[in-house]
Amino acid sequence: MKVISREFIKFILVGIINTANYYIVYLFLLTILEINYMMAHICGFLISFIISFFLNSYFTFMVKPTLSKFLQFPLTQAFNVAVSSLFMYVFVEHFQMDSTIAPILSIFITTPLTFIITGKILKK
Repeated sequence: MKVISREFIKFILVGIINTANYYIVYLFLLTILEINYMMAHICGFLISFIISFFLNSYFTFMVKPTLSKFLQFPLTQAFNVAVSSLFMYVFVEHFQMDSTIAPILSIFITTPLTFIITGKILKK
């Protein structure tokens, strides 16, 4: 149980770093370059994706990153981006939420699910 707890805490720390990376890119594209919120979201996500793979491999799950794992890792992120994009759309379009706040709320929904999927793939 302690291993899972430690891993989850590390996963959260990596997630905070990745979220900061993502959000900086997202806000830059959205507010400075005036790119559509969904395009800014996808671009920010792709950049933080690569950082996430290496941090989760080395720090969270303490496994050697391999090409095979890197090629499987997008499954975790595809799930994450699909679910977070759905919530972004619902929050912005249906609940009229500010597009600078919507990604933060979607993270609280996707994080626990992504942790489980990521662990299964990286620990193979």
